[in-house]
Amino acid sequence: MSKLGDNMVKTINTNSYEETIELGYKIGNMLKGGDTIILDGDLGAGKTTFTKGIGKALNVSRVINSPTFTIVKSYKGDNVTLNHLDLYRLDGVGDDFDLEEYFNDSSICIVEWPYQAFDIIPKKYLKIVIKRLDDTKREITIDGNTYYDGLVGDLDV
Repeated sequence: MSKLGDNMVKTINTNSYEETIELGYKIGNMLKGGDTIILDGDLGAGKTTFTKGIGKALNVSRVINSPTFTIVKSYKGDNVTLNHLDLYRLDGVGDDFDLEEYFNDSSICIVEWPYQAFDIIPKKYLKIVIKRLDDTKREITIDGNTYYDGLVGDLDV
C-alpha cells in the first residue's frame, strides 16, 4: 500500500478469472448506496469480470454482462441497486441520456470508460485500474481518491 499524493493506493495482482471476481466481491462487501466506482482499463482487461464480483457481494441474481450496446444495465441486489454503466460508445454527454439519475443514494454505480463523460461522475469515487498482464493475470490498482482511503486501507488481500 502506498500514497499517491493524498490518496491511499493498493496494487493487487490476480492470477485467474476467479481471483478477479473474488477481489470484486471483497470490495463489493464494503460498498453502500451512493458509492461510485470508476473502472479504467483496455478492452478485455477484466472490468466486467471485476463487476461480477461486486454483484456477487450484493446478491445480484441476474447474470452481469457488459452494457456496451445499452450504455446502462441495472441489477437489483438485496438492499441496493447496482447500476453498471459502460460509456465506451459515448462521445460526450448529450441531452438524450440523463445518466446523472443513476448516481443516487440507493444505488452503487460502476462506470466503465468514465472519461467519455467525466463531468457527470460524482466527485467522490473509487478508482480502479485493471491492467491485463496475460490471458489470466491482472494488475489491479485501487485508488481511494481521498474519499475512499478508509476502504482501501481496510481492504484485506
